[in-house]
Parts: sequence; structure tokens; C-alpha cells
Amino acid sequence: MAHMKHGAFRKRSGPDIISIGSGVIDHYARSGAFELKRDAHAPAGYDTCFPLGAKLKMDEIVMQTGGGATNAAVTFSHLGLKTATVCRVGNDALGNIVKTELASEGIDTSLVQTDKKIGTGQSIILLADIGYRSILVYRGASAQISRLEIPWKKMEPRWFYVTSLGGDLGFMSLILDRAEAIGASVFWNPGGSELKKGMHKLKPLMRRVDVFDVNREEAAELTDQSPRHLRKIVKIIGLLPKVALMVSDGPRGAYLHTKCCTWYAPPLPGKRVNTTGAGDALGSGFIAGFLKTCDLAVGLKVGMLNALGVITTMGAKGGILESWPNEKVLNRVKVKPARLRD
Repeated sequence: MAHMKHGAFRKRSGPDIISIGSGVIDHYARSGAFELKRDAHAPAGYDTCFPLGAKLKMDEIVMQTGGGATNAAVTFSHLGLKTATVCRVGNDALGNIVKTELASEGIDTSLVQTDKKIGTGQSIILLADIGYRSILVYRGASAQISRLEIPWKKMEPRWFYVTSLGGDLGFMSLILDRAEAIGASVFWNPGGSELKKGMHKLKPLMRRVDVFDVNREEAAELTDQSPRHLRKIVKIIGLLPKVALMVSDGPRGAYLHTKCCTWYAPPLPGKRVNTTGAGDALGSGFIAGFLKTCDLAVGLKVGMLNALGVITTMGAKGGILESWPNEKVLNRVKVKPARLRD
């Protein structure tokens, strides 16, 4: 894969990267007592069933900080990048946990907002033994990031890494305006609320980002195609972002499309314990690798290794790479040209 320069090496006083999105507390509950039933219409192919009124034995319960912005920020910090994050938490004990953990990871928390009225967002994640999960979400303060509290003129990163913005496309436009003003690059992994706005509203923004990242099902819905028709999907949206389109494909690996070709990284072996945060790990690992080396292939390799650590560990942060992988580890990921079929 060709090395690609991205024009972000102007000296800056700020961080290498700023992640923007949600910061929450995740509660993981894993149980073999969850009854699984096959369902072709379910996102993972199964429904999880349990009787109301019963007590179910939990095999493991874990509480961690989560949310796309904080998950990505930890990856960036571990891989040697100066990192800050924009998210919003409540003025409560859980919000303090989020900020304290970020600070302990060496992440700048000066841009973390505190809401005096709304509590910190939380998720309850029900995990089956095969690693798939259902999530009960209370977005709380995480969905209320204030544009007015952001010191726009003081933000001068090399990259903005943007995750869910609660459907606020105007907010995304402001991020892009700032990036263009300072010559920074932008990665965008939109949340469900943004994707529901549809292709007509997202397309102008997609043309302004450097890397656009969605999973296969999201890409299919956005382009009004069947998930089977990946070649058609890529043809519709593949050339909109300025550098690359990333399409994650769950247990089947990931694709990266550029203006010259499409690349594929097959999955690495490992027992799936938890899929929560896998997309954050893939995207943030990719950008960290690309930012540090200007090589898209290295970025994809780092992303796949980061995602493997997360899906084989409880929680969205427990398996994040602790440091930059050596050449031998990187070479475990085989990036090859993709043959897309309809």
C-alpha cells in the first residue's frame, strides 16, 4: 500500500489529536443464563432471552469508563500521541471517575465538560458467552456537549477524531470548519443518530472528512443497499472522503478503500469475549498508526491488533494496546487487495 502524506506536520502547540464524542460509564454483565435464540433479523443473528421476575446468576460483572471519545483517547495515549478529549459528564461521582481515569492515562481533560443538571451517561451491557451483547443506554450528559463551551480558537491538533455527536450535524460542520482553518485532518465514525439523517445530509460532510468509518451494516443502510453488495456500497461512498473509507465487517475483518484500490485485513484468531468497543479500537488504532507512519497499511494493521485485544477482553478498554507493536506483531496482520463481489 502506498505511503500517503496528509499535510498535518505543521508545528502546533496543541495535542496531536483530539477525540470528540461520548464519555460514559459502562456496566458489563456476562451470564451463561442468557438464553440465545437464532433470529435472522437481529444484528448479530441471535436474540437474548430471560424470564422477567427471575434471578439470573451473573458469571462476571465489570464497570469501566466507556464511550467513543474516551476509548479512542486511551488508544492514542498508549501509542505515544499527545491526546485531549471533548466529552460531557455529570457533576457526580461517575463523572469524576471518567475524568480521573482519563488524567491517569496522560490525557488532557481540560476540554471535558461538566453538566450541573444531567447525570453522567451510563450503559448496561448484557453479554452472552459467545461474546455478542445487547446494550441498554442512558446517554445522559454525554449527549449534551455544548458547542459554546468549546474553546475553538485554542484547539490546534493535527487530527480531530470524531465519534457520535447525538445527531448534531451542525456541530460536525463546526469541527470541519476549525480543521480546515488550521490544516488539520478529520476522522469521522458517525453514531446512529447521525446516520439516520440520511445520505443527502451526510454527503456534503463526508466530502470534507479525510477518513470516514462505518461498519458494513451501517454502510448498507446509508446507501440503501443490501450488506451483501459491498462493491456497490463502496462505489457509492468510497470516493467521498478525501483519503479513505473504512468499512469494518465484524468477525470477518475490515476493508479500507482509497482512490486507487481497496484493501482487506482478515480477522486474527482469538476467542470473542466482548465486542463492545471493537469499532472504537479499530478506528483509533488505524488513525494512530497512520498518523505516526503516514502508511495506511500500518494503520490498518494497528487497528486490527487493537480490535483483537478489545474483543478478547472484558470491557472496551481492557485490551487496548499498551504500546506500539513491534514489526513481528504487526506482520501478524495480512493486508491484501480486496476482491469485492456483488
